[in-house]
Amino acid sequence: MSEGDGWLVVGLGNPGSEYEATRHNVGFLVVDELARRHGGRFRSHKRARAQVVEGRVGADRVVLAKPQTYMNDSGQAVAPLRDFYRVEIDHLVVVHDELDLPFGSLRLKLGGGDNGHNGLRSLRQSLGTGDFLRARVGVGRPPGRMDPAVFVLRGFAAAERPDVELHVGRTADAVEALLADGLERTQSAFND
Repeated sequence: MSEGDGWLVVGLGNPGSEYEATRHNVGFLVVDELARRHGGRFRSHKRARAQVVEGRVGADRVVLAKPQTYMNDSGQAVAPLRDFYRVEIDHLVVVHDELDLPFGSLRLKLGGGDNGHNGLRSLRQSLGTGDFLRARVGVGRPPGRMDPAVFVLRGFAAAERPDVELHVGRTADAVEALLADGLERTQSAFND
C-alpha cells in the first residue's frame, strides 16, 4: 500500500475469549463483521501486536485491525500499523464503545477528546494526535452506582442481546459508507 491510498480501520477491544461478548469489545465485533463481508481472515501482523485483514472495501485498499494489546495499550499496536501501512491520520477509522451514548446509538466524528476512554487515550499518546475518524457505538451507562470499568467488561443485558447483531451490522454499514462517501454524508445518514 503506498502512502495516502488506503485506510486503516481499527476495532478497539480486549483479546481473549473472556472478553469476546462484552461492551468494551464492540469494536472487535464490527471489524469481524467487515472481515466476514469482504471474505477476509485475520492473521497475526509481523510487526505489530495486532490481528489484521488486508483487502478492499469497494475501490479502497483497507486494513482491518484488532489490537492484541489490552484496551489501555491500544496505541502500542495501532501506531506501528499506521507506520507500516503508511496510512495518513485522516484515513484512520477507530470503532469503539461509547458510554455516553444510549445502547444502539451511533455517532461518527473526526477528532475529539478521550472522554475517559483508556483505549482512545492510548491512541492519542502513541499517535501524537486525536484527529482520527471515530465510529462511536453506544453501549449505554451503567445502572445505579456500578463502576463504568466493570460495566464495559460485562456482557450485554438479556434484553439487549437480540439487537447487538443489528447494531454491529449497522455500524459496519456506516464504516463502509464513511470510506466511500466521506464523513459529512455518512454522518447525515447514520448519526442518531
